[in-house]
Formats: sequence, structure tokens, C-alpha cells
Amino acid sequence: MSGHSNSEAKSLPIAKALQAAVPGLRVEWAAESREAHSRDHTEDLQFLPDVVVFPTSTEEVSAVMQWAHAQGVPVTASGAWTGLSGGALPVRGGIGLSTKRLNRIIRIDELHHQLVVQPGVIVQEMQEAVQDKGLFYAVDPASRGTCTIGGNLAENSGGPRAVKYGVTKDWVLNLEVVLADGTVIRTGADTLKNSTGYNLTQLMVGSEGTLGIITEATLKLLPWPRFNALLLVPFTDPADACRAVAGLFMDGNQPSALEFMERSAIELAMDFTGDRQLPLADDTAAHLLIEVDGFREEDLMPQLERIAQSLERFHAGEPLLAMDEAGKNQLWNLRRKVGEAVKAHSTYKEEDTVVPRGHLPELLSAVKRIGAEHGFDSVCYGHAGDGNLHVNILRGVMPEGQWNDTLPDAIRELFREVIHLGGTLSGEHGIGWVQKPFMDLRFSEAELALQRRIKDAFDPVHILNPDKILPEAGQR
Repeated sequence: MSGHSNSEAKSLPIAKALQAAVPGLRVEWAAESREAHSRDHTEDLQFLPDVVVFPTSTEEVSAVMQWAHAQGVPVTASGAWTGLSGGALPVRGGIGLSTKRLNRIIRIDELHHQLVVQPGVIVQEMQEAVQDKGLFYAVDPASRGTCTIGGNLAENSGGPRAVKYGVTKDWVLNLEVVLADGTVIRTGADTLKNSTGYNLTQLMVGSEGTLGIITEATLKLLPWPRFNALLLVPFTDPADACRAVAGLFMDGNQPSALEFMERSAIELAMDFTGDRQLPLADDTAAHLLIEVDGFREEDLMPQLERIAQSLERFHAGEPLLAMDEAGKNQLWNLRRKVGEAVKAHSTYKEEDTVVPRGHLPELLSAVKRIGAEHGFDSVCYGHAGDGNLHVNILRGVMPEGQWNDTLPDAIRELFREVIHLGGTLSGEHGIGWVQKPFMDLRFSEAELALQRRIKDAFDPVHILNPDKILPEAGQR
């Protein structure tokens, strides 16, 4: 699906005006550049910006926003285009603001265990830079090798290690933000405790560029737990795997990652990567991938033994242990490639459901029941330790018309079940463009109205990433 209402004839005047208003700013309006900034990993959606700008400083971002505010031109910031909710799609055209050149690690503060970065820094590169100094930034989405910290901040990204270390918001101390009119603010303080005024830092994290554009972030760090090990645990019944998740924590275990993959997920990943070395018994229906970490190698085995003991009462099969780098990398590569493998296999729709982890068995059962009622298959995997299940609904051989007619009702039914179980619409992918029609399931009209007033306070002319997150009043 595409949005092509903007034309190159409209692009040139905007580009010339921006170049005049912000001398030295890199502005592109050729079709190739606009095309490259028109889509992310959200299905087949495409919306062309009129121009794309590549600022190199907070001052340039501020100047762009001053001009856009005065002219009423929409601005949509973007990072590496790895999003899955359409959060960075320029649905109203206007200016696509790329953070690609805002890519400096400004400071690694070893004394205070802090990191100051610009939004265009690749997450894996940032992690490796601090690890060289014995420090640790734990948030690691599947796309960590390409996604940027700015995108992670915008979506409040998670990843496998959130179960022990939290999501992006748990690592942020302070932000530099450019507001809709070009005003530059700092949202917090470079301290571990701060009870001074409203918490603007946490309001910005996860706001998807609708309240301001982050140009610098101060993140906290921890000492790096250098050692880790993995267990891949098979189950003949996926419900037993889901029940085991809460059981592990009730027994006092604290894994650093706890992932669920049903059989079809790991089979697709094996086919996609060409790695078929993993033993997969005929009766295996699901796996848990469990990681433990520590500061000493001898810290690992006692954790693994306690986890194995906990798993016994959930009918787990013989686990595969990986302690060497090659074995661990093989297992993590399969897990991280599941999303790409599903996308390569079939037209699909991914829902980022999350419930209290004790309700994972009911959620998985509801997914399969709803799929059977509406005639679609699904592939489920995700961050089980957080109750975060990625539900990939497959079109398969379903005719396109039936798919388009059936899907919205099926998703709405799924989200009703998620909310009934105490969950919510998204654990880490955000709401963006594609999930906002379902916000009425999670929030009352009074709650949505309050969020609209917050948007109005930060962006009264609605130029910052418009048409994201919040539906219009009365809109379903």
C-alpha cells in the first residue's frame, strides 16, 4: 500500500526554501532519496516525503523545525528504518528528517558509568564501544546490528535481555530534545536519582517522535557481565513451555534472557539461514531459549542447574547446552532471524502482544483459536520472560480480498483477548501508524483525550510525525 500524493514539483520549492533558511544543510529531493526514506519493515506500506534532510547538529535540527513550524510543514524523523509499526513513515509527506549523520558517541564516562550519544549511533556499535571499557548497555533488539539508539528511544525498544535488565526507558537519564517550534530543551539530569518536576524524559521515550526530536541522550551503564551460557529446551506441548516461564521465576531463577519459539518459528529460521545442524525431534512442538550471565564463569553452572531442576515439572525434554561462542552464536542467530524468515515465507501481519507472563498459555491458546475461526495460520515467538509474544499471522494461500476483509476483525478480537488477560497492544514495537485503530480497546475516550492534550501542548500545529499513535476523537 502506498501514499504518493506528493509530487516532485512540490519538492523543489521546499528544498530551496530549506537550503536558504538553513545554510549548509544537506537537503535531497531526488526520487531515489525520497524513495529510500518512504518505507520501513512494516508490511508493504510506503509514503513519500517531499524532501529529506540530513542535519549534523542540534542547531541544524532546531533551524529545520523553526522553518517547518512557521510554514506548517510536517516533519517525520527517522533512523535506520527497522520499525514494525510504521512509526517513521511520512504519511503526510513534508520533511523526512534523517538522523544518519547525527551519529557520534560523544562521551563514555567510566567514572559515573554513563554514555552520551547522538541518535544516529548503531546500537551494536554503541554496545561494543562500552564493552571495550568493561561496561554494559543491555538493550538488544533483534535488529541491533542496524537499528539506531534514536529509534530505540522513540519506540521504547526491548529485546531478549529486557527480562533481567529492562527496556530502553530503564537506561535513560537525560535527553536533549528539539521541540516543534525549534526550542531546545533538556528533559532530566545526569544523575541516578531525580525527583524534580514532571518526568519529561520518560514522556519522550516511546513517544515516537510525535512530541519532539531527540538529538542527544545520556544513558546509564552497568559493569559488563562477561560470561554467559544458553540452554535450548524442547517441549512436546507449547502450553507446557509457556507454563514453565512463570514457574522459573516463582522458583527464584533470574535468567538474563528467556525466549519462546514454537516449532514453526525455528524451522523457518533454519530454512532461511541454511543452518540445519540443530537437532529437532519429531515430537518437539516448542522451545525455550534461556540465557544466564555472570561476572565469573563459575557463576553460570549453579544457575543452569537450578533452572533445569525447575523445568522438570513442566515436562521439558533434554536441554541443549551452549557455553562456547560458536554454539551460543548459532542459537542466537536462529532466534534473531525468525522475523526475517517469516517475512520471506509469506505475506504476514505481526502483532506485538504482551500479557502478564503467567497468562502466556491462555494467550497462545487464544491465538490458535482465533486463527482457526478466521482461517489463518500463525507463527508465535518472542520474549516469554516478559510475557511478550510476537504473533505472526500468515496469509498463506488465502485470497487477497478475504485477507483484507478478515484481518482487521481478527486482530481486534486478538487484542480484546490480550486486554482481557491484563495485557496491552504493544510491548516494544510501538503503535505508530498501523496500531492506532485499536487504541480505543486499551483507552477510554477520556484517557485518549488527555493524551491528545499532551500532544497539543508540545506540538500545537501538529507537524511532528502527524497521524501516529492517537486516533481522532470518535475514530475507530
